[in-house]
Amino acid sequence: MCESRVTVLDWLCVLRLEQYFEAFQSAGLVTLRQCRDLRPDQLEQMGITLPGHQRRILASLNKTHGKRIDGEREKPVPKERTKFRSNAQADCHPSSSLSSTSDPSLPPVPPRSTPNCPPQRFTSPLSPSPPARNAVSPKLDTHVAKAPAVSSRQASQNSTPTGTPTHTPTHAPLHPPNFPSAQARPQTLAIQPSAQHLGGDGRRTSLPGSPVASPLNDRNVPPLPPKAGATPKGPPPVPQRCPALSHRTQSALYYQRRWVKLDVDYLRYFDNDKDVYSKGIISTAFITNVTSVGELKFEVVTNNRTFIFRAESEVERNDWVTVLQDCTRGRRPRSTISPSSPLTPEYQGNLELRGLRSKLYTVVASDKVYLYKNIEDYRIGVGITSIEMNVGNVKETDRRCFDLTTPYRIFSFIAESEQLREQWVDAMRDAIGEALSNREVAERIWVEPSNSLCADCGAVKPEWAAINLCVVVCKRCAGEHRGLGPSISKVRSLKMDRKVWTEELIQVFLLLGNERVNSFWAANVPPSEALTPSSCSEERRRFITNKYRQGKYRKYHPLYGNQRELNNALCINVQCSDVLETLSLIFCGADVNCSTGMASWPSPLSLANAHSQPLQAELISHNLNTELPRLEVVGDMDPVHYSAPTCVSHNGFLFKTASMARAITERKAREEFSRRWCTLNDGTFSYYESDKNSNPNGALKASEIVCLAVEPPEKHGYDHTFELYIESERLYLFGTDDPDSHKEWVKSIAKSFIPATAEPLLRLGFERIGRLKCKDGLNLQTSKVGWFALVGSTLHAYLADSQGEEIHLRKLNELSIQQDNEVLVLVERGRTLYIEGERKLDFADWCTAIQAAAGSGGDTLSQQQLTETDIPVIVHSCIGYITQCGLTSEGIYRKSGVNSRVAALCERFRRDARSLRLREGEHQVDDVSNTLKRFFRELEEGLFTSEDSSTWLGAAAIQDESMKISQYQLLFNKLPHVNKATLQALINHLYCVQRFSELNQMNLHNLAIVFGPTLFQTDGKDYTAGRAIEDLIQHYTSIFEVDEQQLKRQLEEITAINQMREKLNTNTEPGGHFICTVYLEEKKDTAEQHVKIPGSMTAAELVCEVLDRRNIMVKEKEYWSCWEISDKEEMERPLHYQERVLPILHSFGTDSHLLIKKHVAMDAMIVYLASKVDASKHGMMKFREERSILGLGLSSGSFHDRYFILNSNSLRMYKEVRSNRPERDWPVKNLKVYLGVKKKLRPPTCWGLTVVYESKKQEKPERQQWYLCCDTQSEMREWYATFLSIQDGLQQTRVSRVLPDARHGNVSLIPLRGSENEMRNSVAAFSQDPLAVS
Repeated sequence: MCESRVTVLDWLCVLRLEQYFEAFQSAGLVTLRQCRDLRPDQLEQMGITLPGHQRRILASLNKTHGKRIDGEREKPVPKERTKFRSNAQADCHPSSSLSSTSDPSLPPVPPRSTPNCPPQRFTSPLSPSPPARNAVSPKLDTHVAKAPAVSSRQASQNSTPTGTPTHTPTHAPLHPPNFPSAQARPQTLAIQPSAQHLGGDGRRTSLPGSPVASPLNDRNVPPLPPKAGATPKGPPPVPQRCPALSHRTQSALYYQRRWVKLDVDYLRYFDNDKDVYSKGIISTAFITNVTSVGELKFEVVTNNRTFIFRAESEVERNDWVTVLQDCTRGRRPRSTISPSSPLTPEYQGNLELRGLRSKLYTVVASDKVYLYKNIEDYRIGVGITSIEMNVGNVKETDRRCFDLTTPYRIFSFIAESEQLREQWVDAMRDAIGEALSNREVAERIWVEPSNSLCADCGAVKPEWAAINLCVVVCKRCAGEHRGLGPSISKVRSLKMDRKVWTEELIQVFLLLGNERVNSFWAANVPPSEALTPSSCSEERRRFITNKYRQGKYRKYHPLYGNQRELNNALCINVQCSDVLETLSLIFCGADVNCSTGMASWPSPLSLANAHSQPLQAELISHNLNTELPRLEVVGDMDPVHYSAPTCVSHNGFLFKTASMARAITERKAREEFSRRWCTLNDGTFSYYESDKNSNPNGALKASEIVCLAVEPPEKHGYDHTFELYIESERLYLFGTDDPDSHKEWVKSIAKSFIPATAEPLLRLGFERIGRLKCKDGLNLQTSKVGWFALVGSTLHAYLADSQGEEIHLRKLNELSIQQDNEVLVLVERGRTLYIEGERKLDFADWCTAIQAAAGSGGDTLSQQQLTETDIPVIVHSCIGYITQCGLTSEGIYRKSGVNSRVAALCERFRRDARSLRLREGEHQVDDVSNTLKRFFRELEEGLFTSEDSSTWLGAAAIQDESMKISQYQLLFNKLPHVNKATLQALINHLYCVQRFSELNQMNLHNLAIVFGPTLFQTDGKDYTAGRAIEDLIQHYTSIFEVDEQQLKRQLEEITAINQMREKLNTNTEPGGHFICTVYLEEKKDTAEQHVKIPGSMTAAELVCEVLDRRNIMVKEKEYWSCWEISDKEEMERPLHYQERVLPILHSFGTDSHLLIKKHVAMDAMIVYLASKVDASKHGMMKFREERSILGLGLSSGSFHDRYFILNSNSLRMYKEVRSNRPERDWPVKNLKVYLGVKKKLRPPTCWGLTVVYESKKQEKPERQQWYLCCDTQSEMREWYATFLSIQDGLQQTRVSRVLPDARHGNVSLIPLRGSENEMRNSVAAFSQDPLAVS
């Protein structure tokens, strides 16, 4: 090409020194020809002072001009190459493909890659993506051949080339199938190479005459070091090779003889059959077509380049074509590496390989290192070689240098800085670890969910463990564990230390898990000292030292400090399966080498082995020489004696039926039972034909028993029976006529399979006891084992790592069974418990028993279904309905309802009061009022109890008012708890009714006439009962010690409802519905919805009604809720799904409205809450008060950094993290949190919260408003989610209602999410959580 046409800018771009263009331009140098005589001193004067850049410029000029005479190019002397047959040469000669207009002095130009389009340059768009890592099957290495290098195809072209095809092979490996056409012997191929030179227009063109030398084969690269010592384990597979062939001279097309290997990922070619590292690699994933062309030749086509190969025979050529087509068939070819590719490299960048004049683009991906000439080649997938790291070793040599040593070569790299050198070394060492690792153990350990998070900092997928401490930790924490020394922490890798991971040790880690182990090691970690995945090394070192060397945060055993009792407890405990207790004993001071006092088993280790406790033995064996924590407890601890668990044994005759696979639904007669001798010993329940037999008919291990049910007397042919359920879904029925024997058997069997942690359950008179899987709280990802006992209407539970608790089934807000998932949902105040059906047989009977216990159990008040305040649901529902819909009804409680409807209502309430929802229009006011009266009249024992009712009537005769009130107070306090709560609620309601007597005509006297005989269950012939009721209503505030301010607010609320119904006749229907405007998704005229809002309507019902009106189908993962929007304050909040809408409307100003829309952040909030152990949060936020009333010395015009701690009771604000005393402490129940902050306040970030505090003090009500700003959106969501989760239940002060839409059943499913099944199966998990509305 003509030198005068090559500009300095194009030339410098090729050399990657375009920054010196202005220096050349200032010196008057415009074309490459003008630069031919440049010398080093001239470059210095031009400002080019870096020696490396000078050498690069001068070397390029010498190569271009040094040996030219008058523009003639000196012909290079080629290496000796193998020449092929003449017919093949003719096929490849370029002259035949040149047009008559082309310049004969220029080499041929590659063809257009696309018809009717100009040729493309050898560049590609920047779309980096890493090489993927896949295991190569040895079977696919069979197709290895000697082959020449590569060339672009030649085509006719104009004399002025416009470009060349873009080269885009990649290195993304795939797994092709086994190739049936591959022959046993290697194949020989010739490859036509191409080289790039600078064209006359400054572009790179493909010249067929000059081969492209690989940097690995550069003359300046130092020779390979000799192999030292024996061959290391696991070298990369060395393919079979053949001798190289020679190629033609540069004046014509030639083929270079190369050894070619095809595997699942790449087509590789080598200089000879002895080389381990290739000269070039081409990814098979980018091959789009393979076709035969001409004699003995075939093309391998990618989107950016065409490679021409030549075989030695037609058979070999056809074989290669078949194999390559099989390799690429069915794949989707790539043109460049996609940025969204999942094959992301661990590290990549430029590295200088010592001996080369330019840098190589290096990629560390999984267990390999890939080398490319530059980043463009990486992006189009044209690689030089790949290095298997399973035989590699990395060593730092100099400030910026390091060596990658393999048995076949030493790669000496130079990084751009010392910091980058450290990062490169770490990345390559990680690749070596990945190559040598085995993921089997890690995957098994991670099956326990808590083991997938570091026990110290919470980092995901930890790959190390302290095998004596039983914790799984991340790499950074493992480094600090090593610093403690092996006498404290024995650190092993989950992936590389395969031999140490015995089956017993794996089972120990699965049994304990990081969560359970941290209940001992991290029982008392202050929030300010807790680690996070981003904690620095100093923080980790301090925390880990405190945790394990000092034992600062551990849970002290009750026997701590009493060495003798500790040793005794250890010897006792290793005989059972409680490994966590053994861990606690060891690290609280028990001597693992203590004497057991038994010659046969002198140590705890031998004792554990003798009692077949391999997990206990494994734990002890790893702690024989462990240095125990040194921190001492301040103060003395009372000595506690450790008592050994008693051995359960019992025997006697029982009557047994045949085992069954279905629940027993019919009565079993005595004839169906067989007399059997039964024994319970060493955890095995056996039954024999008689007491003389030595071989049992059958045996049940205690570990297999999952449930024990005690049947009611006389249910079957024998008076006293019990059922045993086992894991294999079988049921055994046993019976006896002796109540004492029955009781003893039940107690003994229960004691044999109930663990010590749930032992208090055995002291209960249970009807059913057993093991179930359950989920509760916010951790809904994993189930945990719970031990349950049903006693009457109370379900006692001992969940894993928690204290015992009681669930009052008749006070549940909701009880439902989700048939699809076989989950029993129990919703109580502030909590939802999900009991899972792990086994169908016992789960079905549990559900039946719990549902029966949760229903009304009789005609006394205490046997009714109750609200959270211990008021019968029927009373609460009737009072609430009449207050909202019938308080102004004339003659309320005096007029009679329809008897049939009243009877039907009573029956429905008696069957399941929780599921019945009174609706206006569907139920009449007089029917409801008569239902309430009938309930009290038919109540067994009466409201005032049969024992004291006469005393109440006697008090009505007392003349002195003060004495009468005192007597009433005395009698009131004597009532049972449920009676007291019910009486106060009823009298409060009647007091409100008589306050509106001008509307309903029911004054004090009229109410007394109606309710006196009803409540005292008298015939009403005298007015004594009426006088007592009149006294209770008249002196309501004194007798019941009512807060008058609270009563006043209640009356004002009722008055507001009545006035609203009377005043807004245009907006109100006769039924008392208030009509308001609700917007859907945004506030505009077309989104308006006018909705009737009765006083009892909840946010859930409003959402359902609006969506049904607009026929909006709720999709999966959609959370719809009702939002309170304040335009003036620029804030919003989602209403809790049980929050009543009418009081919100009454509190509105003209600048507020209701909006139905989706909560897009709900999924992220649920995921965050599910990952938390408890509902609490702490951290820094920016704080500003609305007005200066807090006395904090803050100016009201700006935000200030403050440290906040939020827990279940309060929100505390500290001046800084290290402060000991809070500046302010707010009770959470008095806070209302909104999203958003007014812009006029100039918040520092757009992620803000507005918090409204309303004091509950009646004498001095107080309202404050202040603002919090977070640094990120995710941080704001975390704080808001924690606020809502803590306030769950605090917002549910009214009656829990069921959704009006029958398709949702009786499960509280707001927010609406997905299909009906999806809602039933997943959203009910948050039915009692305020987040459920967000």
